[in-house]
Amino acid sequence: MIVYLDTSTLLRVLLGQRPVLDGWGEWEGAYTSDLAGVEARRVIDRLRLDTTLDDDGVVTALEQLARIEASIGRIALTRVVLRRAALPMATAVQTLDALHLASALLFQERRGVPLVFATHDTQQAMAARALGFECIGL
Repeated sequence: MIVYLDTSTLLRVLLGQRPVLDGWGEWEGAYTSDLAGVEARRVIDRLRLDTTLDDDGVVTALEQLARIEASIGRIALTRVVLRRAALPMATAVQTLDALHLASALLFQERRGVPLVFATHDTQQAMAARALGFECIGL
């Protein structure tokens, strides 16, 4: 299975939240948008500022994020992705979620490889299913 990981799946691992995605790391291949790293780092910084994460927790989360990013493929936020994300979608989709969906759609179309869309967000999963993706993580 080749999986597209949205940011919610990464954050569960980084923050030690349960449940993590079943079969984490057991896929044939994994990809995410460059957006995921930005989103994850913003969450880590917010948690630092509200003192949910201490310095050690921040360093641990950032190191783990770097390891994850090094082990999976990343999809650039190109103009094509931005244009695709701006198109109408079948369900209500927030901006950052639209960027994830557009990244996954374009990757799938260009590579001719079916992706399984991984998310812990029910609204994101609904939008992904409406676009024809198999979803895992809920």
